Amino acid sequence: MSDRNGPDPAFLVAGHYSVDVTRGLPDAGGGIPAYAASGRRGGDLPLMALRVDRRAPARPRPLHGLVAGIEGLLTPLAHGNGPPIDGQPGWYVICQAPPGPSVSSAPRPWTEPHIIEFVLRPIAAVLEQLHSLGMTHRAIRPNNVFQGQPNRPVTLGAAWAAPPAMHQPSVCETAYAALCHPAARGDGHTADDVYALGVLLVTLALGRLPMPGIDHATTMYRKLELGDFAAITAGERLPPILTDLVRGMLAEDPEHRPSPSLLRDPVGTRGRRIAARPAPRAQRPLKIGTTMVWNNRTLALAMAFEPDEALTAILGGTLMYWLRRGLGDSGLAVKLEELVRRHALDVSTAKEAFQPMLVMRAIADADIFMPLCWRDLAMFPDGIGSALAAALEGDPELQHKLHDVVIYEVQGIWAGMREERTPAGPHRLEARQRRAVLQIRGPAGGLPRLAYTLNPMTPCVSTLLGNRWITNVSDLAPALEAVATASRDADLLEPRIAAFIGARSERWLDQEVQALATEGDVQNRALIALRLLSELQNRYHPAPLKGVTAWVAARAQPLVERWKNRDRRAAVEEQLKTLTALGLLSPILALLLDPAAHEVDFEGLRVARVELDLMDAELRGIAEGGRHRAAFAARLGQEIAAGVGLAAAAITLILAALG
Repeated sequence: MSDRNGPDPAFLVAGHYSVDVTRGLPDAGGGIPAYAASGRRGGDLPLMALRVDRRAPARPRPLHGLVAGIEGLLTPLAHGNGPPIDGQPGWYVICQAPPGPSVSSAPRPWTEPHIIEFVLRPIAAVLEQLHSLGMTHRAIRPNNVFQGQPNRPVTLGAAWAAPPAMHQPSVCETAYAALCHPAARGDGHTADDVYALGVLLVTLALGRLPMPGIDHATTMYRKLELGDFAAITAGERLPPILTDLVRGMLAEDPEHRPSPSLLRDPVGTRGRRIAARPAPRAQRPLKIGTTMVWNNRTLALAMAFEPDEALTAILGGTLMYWLRRGLGDSGLAVKLEELVRRHALDVSTAKEAFQPMLVMRAIADADIFMPLCWRDLAMFPDGIGSALAAALEGDPELQHKLHDVVIYEVQGIWAGMREERTPAGPHRLEARQRRAVLQIRGPAGGLPRLAYTLNPMTPCVSTLLGNRWITNVSDLAPALEAVATASRDADLLEPRIAAFIGARSERWLDQEVQALATEGDVQNRALIALRLLSELQNRYHPAPLKGVTAWVAARAQPLVERWKNRDRRAAVEEQLKTLTALGLLSPILALLLDPAAHEVDFEGLRVARVELDLMDAELRGIAEGGRHRAAFAARLGQEIAAGVGLAAAAITLILAALG
């Protein structure tokens, strides 16, 4: 998107970096689309732009916390909207380009000294610095580690343009992380990076990725059945120092894996071996669904794979019988029996959540390292946000499962069952906070609001906005202007847009958004919409919005009709037309609210009503006086007629007497 005068400023990432979408860098992004990039002021270092998927949000913490850079790591320089590709908007993370090809581009066995000197030590140093910043990498894999020249330290690739571990092959992650939804693996811990580094060392020693040709489910099963080291090395002999190092790095218990600082001294780390106790193996297996269960780890995996079959085995007692007679684990059998009894007596759990809650608890009891498993969805709690982002655009089933996890505060219950591994208090608090957001009434709450809150980089997914990439409220106003200009019938404050404004704006604006859910008449709803849009323009986009003002004017008639004086109402309508043409909402709001003018209008209405009451009283008085006068006239006529008759009779008598 450039011309002879330079790149289009509208498509500069963060106003500084241009992206050449015609120059793809297929091996630079570790599986994420990458393109050549350059800064406006030039520079010696080549740059690349990693394109972010709408449903896979970038990681905000590293994007803001790694701008100072770390030697041996491709850190982010900037991020933001950039040039579209095939008509679809682009959002990019700018990084330094890799110094050379990835170590997977030319597979070959490396010698042990080269692995230790040029791979283990430099990556351990990077992980140590990330750990000091409270961050993880979560993207250590052969196609994301680069070497500029032979016999030189490798450079760790970028890991910021997608959710943590989303693009990791199953073999590079523990079975517990690989089991999770790709977007729900979470930031994890440094021990997870140490595990992935251990797999990388095995890959370089063998000259190929371990466990070739094995599918995703079988990879997890073999790790849990045989142990990670045995499953990954598969009997292959490694150099002696590397064998001891990798055995510790692939330990099933994360606490047994060496820290990055220890890995920088391989000899010392080698002498610090911790014996790993293999999981007890049953004399005969138990079949759950299609999975053959040999130990408690594969039992937990089978229950996660097929929760309905697991529930049948639990409620029918088959599982507890096998635990006692087959595996010899009476302790776990007693735990599960007590779990069933407690659930049968638990009246606080909703009926629809009873079964998945029981299976989730059983999985956690069987293997404390298992992620949170709800129905057939597995996740770590810090991955719930990115999983919500993945579900927002067209995955109702995933939305439903995540809704249940949040509404039933499953995170807190899961954490309470593994208190010995990590404090449950923060998880319970976080679960309550997430549930509170989900339960916000009306369009201001729900899953979209929670997704926008947990993922600051997720764009607004309203269908009204089409494929526009709107991540900030400041970018929303011009988008609404385009929508309103194209259609006066569009609902500019439909639920997903309202939730987006509430999550990404200041608290006062959120109160206006929540007011959309209140019951009220047409006038009240129109006034709330006008206030919200006016504040949106004032705070984030002071330029004219003629389409939005026309949209507001078309819905402002109930507010105009609040004026009772005809002349005043006609004058307000004329002023509304004039202000609409200016494209500014605040004057319209001031015109329609205008407390002083409304007071005068109300006073005029009160005076008119008083005068009307007086006129009515006079008319009633006149009507009532006419009736009284008619009655009096009738009585008077009768009395006069009687008097005249008496007088005539008297005269007649007198005349008769005179004779």
